[in-house]
Amino acid sequence: MLTIPAGDGPRHLPSVLQYDDADTPCDVIDALALADFVTGRHPWSQTMRLSRIRPEATLTPPDGRLLRTATENRQRSRLLAGDGWTARVVIWKGRGAEVTVTAVSDEVGRAALDRIVEGAAEPEDLATGRIGFWHQNPRRGAQRDLRSIAAPDWPLIRGNYTATARAGLDALMAVTPETITGRLVLLHGAPGTGKTTALRALSRQWRQWCQVDSVLDPEVLFSDTSYLSEVAVGEEEDGEGGAGRRWRLLILEDCDELIRSEAKQATGQALSRLLNLTDGLLGQGRDVLVAISTNEDLSRLHPAVVRPGRCLARIEVGPLSYPEATDWLGTAAGVPSVGATLAELYALRAGVPTTPSVHAEIGGYL
Repeated sequence: MLTIPAGDGPRHLPSVLQYDDADTPCDVIDALALADFVTGRHPWSQTMRLSRIRPEATLTPPDGRLLRTATENRQRSRLLAGDGWTARVVIWKGRGAEVTVTAVSDEVGRAALDRIVEGAAEPEDLATGRIGFWHQNPRRGAQRDLRSIAAPDWPLIRGNYTATARAGLDALMAVTPETITGRLVLLHGAPGTGKTTALRALSRQWRQWCQVDSVLDPEVLFSDTSYLSEVAVGEEEDGEGGAGRRWRLLILEDCDELIRSEAKQATGQALSRLLNLTDGLLGQGRDVLVAISTNEDLSRLHPAVVRPGRCLARIEVGPLSYPEATDWLGTAAGVPSVGATLAELYALRAGVPTTPSVHAEIGGYL
């Protein structure tokens, strides 16, 4: 146990930090970084996340003193201090970083934070996009981690889709805030047809006006009202999108049980909360779109999900027909007479023997 004395004045509180063998050195740095904020010596604090930093970035300003450093499997943590400020710097394996600064004043803290992150962010590549990944952290509650992903340019991949799917996706890619007529985007079809790839392309196409987030645990989201409320409110990205509020797109994958015809009986209030997020009271005043990709056949989905007016887009992403598949591959060798999924065509191109999928069978992983 470590007791940190308080400063002078009625607002200053003593800080008592307790440790046991379950704590790691990184946990110690986390606690020490909060000590001055807890005692009141540093009444100001701000946290900034960087999705990807340059390989050579140190996140250490010239006036910063290194007090502690600790390395674990996925992260490297450091505790820095300067004149009137303290900083906790965490760098993860994927070169994402988080910087928390506490300081004696707003002016001192912001200046220190600016010096720490100056020039550290890697320039954004147009071939990549940034997506926030929400999950429920058992210790910290709702948490959003920003990551870079490969985001293909739609014109370069539209030939991977059937003529019907291309027409629907063309219209979806061209949507602007002024042309939004529904809050739900529904992509359905057999596994291996490119639904997730289309959503990645969408994140690139909408990047100027829409922030894209993926929910990793949708079954938890719609069963925990506090988690749902936190995600619905959202977390704005600093320095993005120019003036004005940006729309947000929440991507839900692998949650077929929420939207099946029997969902109301099977999942209780989860379906109602999903629909409430799109056009109910929960969604009012929030510029939120929800994209669901599913392997379920449209006829097996709950009628409330597919009713007119709710969907901004409802697109079947299916296997390419035999003519489309042979045109894509450049040969008819190995292409089944019923056509092929995109995954099967890539396997054929690589010379990997494939067993034709039963394309009418829907309901596996995306």
